[in-house]
Amino acid sequence: MSFRFTNSVAKNVLGLAPKVATQSLAVVPEKAKMNVLAKLLSLTLSEQIKFGELDFLQSKWVAISVMDIGLHFEISFNDELLLRPLTQADVTFTANVPELLLVAAGKEDPDTLFFQRKLKIEGDTELGLEVKNLLLGIELESLPKPARLTIEKLALTLQTLQGYSSEQPHASA
Repeated sequence: MSFRFTNSVAKNVLGLAPKVATQSLAVVPEKAKMNVLAKLLSLTLSEQIKFGELDFLQSKWVAISVMDIGLHFEISFNDELLLRPLTQADVTFTANVPELLLVAAGKEDPDTLFFQRKLKIEGDTELGLEVKNLLLGIELESLPKPARLTIEKLALTLQTLQGYSSEQPHASA
């Protein structure tokens, strides 16, 4: 009996979380979202910025579309990170939160997700590969401790919920 409850709760949480996030993000003004994202990304990519690893993004725009929560933006670099709402990017990465979170935590390989069609890369393929390789080079341990711990805990919770939600209830004897 408790297994079905756990299975049901896991499915409900996995289904409800994106809806709650989408509704929450919908009330945040676009400018505020861009400012928060810019600060988070600047913090996350500080080492790469410091060593000039983002210079290849000058005059290039990379779109990120997180479909399940309706978050869409573009990023570029010109001595600092630049963010804007979607307009016309050179390459677009499209995925859902679970996949992005698992990639960030090093629990999932982006190439596997790409071939499973859970991560889409459209547009300038060469630029897309440079971005993917840059992101793969970010060590979770190099992130600020609060960010690292948050990603690790969320990824573990997600994997646990996915494990419960994918299990089939046992047949009654």
